[in-house]
Amino acid sequence: MSFLSWITFLPLIGAILILFVPKEKTSQHRFIAVAFSLLSFLISIAIFSAFDSSNSGMQFVEKVAWIPSFGIHYFVGIDGLSYPLLVLTTLLSLLSIIASFNIENRVKEYFFWFLLLETGMLGVFVSLDLFLFYLFWEIMLVPMYFLIGIWGGPQKEYAAIKFFLYTLFGSIFLLIAILALYFRADPHTFDLIQLLQQNYQFVGRFQTIVFLLLFIGFAIKVPIFPFHTWLPLAHVEAPTAVSVILAGVLLKLGTYGLMRVSFPLLPQASLWFAVPMLLLAFVNIIYGAFCAMAQTDMKKMVAYSSINHMGYCLLGMAAFTLTGFHGAVLQMLNHGIITGSLFLLVGVLYDRAHTRDINVFGGLGSRLPLYAGIMTIACMASLGLPGLAGFISEFLCFLGAFSAPNPEKIFWGLPTFKLFTALSAIGILVTTAFFLRMIQKVFLGPFNTKWQDLKDMNFRELVAVVPLTVLTILVGIWPNWLFSLMDSTLNTLVNLVQGPR
Repeated sequence: MSFLSWITFLPLIGAILILFVPKEKTSQHRFIAVAFSLLSFLISIAIFSAFDSSNSGMQFVEKVAWIPSFGIHYFVGIDGLSYPLLVLTTLLSLLSIIASFNIENRVKEYFFWFLLLETGMLGVFVSLDLFLFYLFWEIMLVPMYFLIGIWGGPQKEYAAIKFFLYTLFGSIFLLIAILALYFRADPHTFDLIQLLQQNYQFVGRFQTIVFLLLFIGFAIKVPIFPFHTWLPLAHVEAPTAVSVILAGVLLKLGTYGLMRVSFPLLPQASLWFAVPMLLLAFVNIIYGAFCAMAQTDMKKMVAYSSINHMGYCLLGMAAFTLTGFHGAVLQMLNHGIITGSLFLLVGVLYDRAHTRDINVFGGLGSRLPLYAGIMTIACMASLGLPGLAGFISEFLCFLGAFSAPNPEKIFWGLPTFKLFTALSAIGILVTTAFFLRMIQKVFLGPFNTKWQDLKDMNFRELVAVVPLTVLTILVGIWPNWLFSLMDSTLNTLVNLVQGPR
């Protein structure tokens, strides 16, 4: 059993153990959840010493025949694209479990579903067989449905059903595309490596149709406009820790799927759809920013900002340049770190005040200095302040897109990519405005004596948030350690798409 299998299935083992613990032993449920999630995280960190960043191929590979008569294998591995996202998933899962210690209702079931969800997410990032990829993709739906539907807010049932139906709708398109690739390949296979070697068979209309099918399936998860409407409600109704996972990991599965499956297997269609992806990125950035600006609910504001920030990922990806890809992957990681912090911090305040309306606070900076300081760092990182994590990834997405080699000209004779990349910068201005407004209304000005009994962050809350704050600063100051992990893999991916056909 490889390291990757241990990382993936340790949370599942923990979930199974929880089933055998009596319902009233809530402390044991929490201990098991933390222990197995921590083990998974520690192993993911430990393999860094053996990870060869100069190798663009798959590492820690394990391949076992599963259903060989149909070409289905248990086939896992990681490279410079999937490994950073794997570590992000184990870290956010561990911190979210710690943040979930305040859950008192049906604790046993909560941690069972949470650990099962972690297994599903990790499985997607390590899968190199499309059947296995789809299996883990679907496994995630059920835990998330119950985590929102049982432990969510007043509209939890509606939010859970809407999330489930949207994602299942996308999964249908994903399944059709996978089957199309399987039957077109000769010999039939779900093996991603073999499919890549045979991608010369995926040509013409077939490539275009399959790319569209995959794009719809992945776009719903990102989410890309107009498939975004499930996201704000799901975020608002989900418990705090589930919102962290939803924003920090689940949204990345869509962009990861495009880079892992769509781009290398269907390079001609990918390049053909570069401009449509650019336009969708522009819409995501501007629409998400203005929707966030209109919110007074802090959680809904952060939720809409996720649509905006995932638009930057799509902008970098649409450029099909090494710089753009670096920016896109780093933005995936930074969004997980920063938005994870923001959702945890919003949850801290909501647990005390039982409201998220920015208009009812005021002057909390003097009463909760520690909380105000950490929240301000997270907000500044999210709006792209230089020196913090959000700046470098957004800058690279813009730089990669602005320099994209694309000859089409529209609007006053200006190149498509240069024009819409420049217009997308409006999103940065709007994002800055709504985060500064939130800081001003919540932390500055005269203190509202209604909140004089509020207490600052406790030890458990600091344990959940401080690691993300440290990473926000570390990545902002020294991002090269992440670039060195990705560089070889992303360079190969660019060559696969841009190279001669």
